[in-house]
Amino acid sequence: MPDHLHLLAQFGPDSSLRKVVEKWKRYTATQAGVLWQRDFFDHRLRSDESFDEKAGYILQNPVRAGLIQEGEPWPFAWMSDPQTGTLEPLR
Repeated sequence: MPDHLHLLAQFGPDSSLRKVVEKWKRYTATQAGVLWQRDFFDHRLRSDESFDEKAGYILQNPVRAGLIQEGEPWPFAWMSDPQTGTLEPLR
């Protein structure tokens, strides 16, 4: 999306979401010149919510915004390979 970001992430028990987001924002601001708002909004998955439901919601965002057609890939959707940790475009 051109004006916001959705991210599904899992962190270990010793990781602070606030610190991870803070460092990531600092990195992208420095490397890519991204201007971020000061805070962020997080939503933890509740027991009745599934990863797939939230992923589907996120992937439908550019469709709802009229940026792509249904079934068309969004070029800014990426997924981390759980085995290698490398990022790959979501197609």
